Amino acid sequence: MKTDIHPAYNDIVFRDLASGETFLTRSTAKSDKTIELDGATYPVIDVEISSASHPFYTGKQRIMDSAGRVEKFKNRYKGFGG
Repeated sequence: MKTDIHPAYNDIVFRDLASGETFLTRSTAKSDKTIELDGATYPVIDVEISSASHPFYTGKQRIMDSAGRVEKFKNRYKGFGG
């Protein structure tokens, strides 16, 4: 394995701007902003949405009536094609 070709893999915090949740993890991403968390200072990357605020993960997802749309399409074009 080659030496000195891999980026630094360090602790970093991802902060969800929609919910305010913070996630401490490890990444090769870099940031000039920092945050104080659990008595230590970490670089922080702000994200627009995460599993803490995404409707799919929070259970607030809106269900589309796809069956009704399919039937509407079939009824509209039932006389065309083979």
